[in-house]
Amino acid sequence: MPKQVNCSHILVKTEKEAKDLMARIAAGEKFEELAKKVSKCPSGKNGGSLGWFAKGQMVPEFEKAAFEGEKGKVVGPVKTQFGYHLIKINDQK
Repeated sequence: MPKQVNCSHILVKTEKEAKDLMARIAAGEKFEELAKKVSKCPSGKNGGSLGWFAKGQMVPEFEKAAFEGEKGKVVGPVKTQFGYHLIKINDQK
């Protein structure tokens, strides 16, 4: 079975927004609550959850960060054609 990762993300338009959100998360705000409030992705309504995915299912920049990140950590900002992402690595298998 190929390696898979379970992630949540927050998508915003600017790097500044992403960095501001990263600071808020570091200060103790809940990732899922912020995703519901500010994410530009439809997954935001589910706390940013993207579920499980294998390599080849996401855009390369997002995928690289998701698979190289450490379980339980939030990585980013990661720039893609969609905007800037903060990615929370929920689990890996």
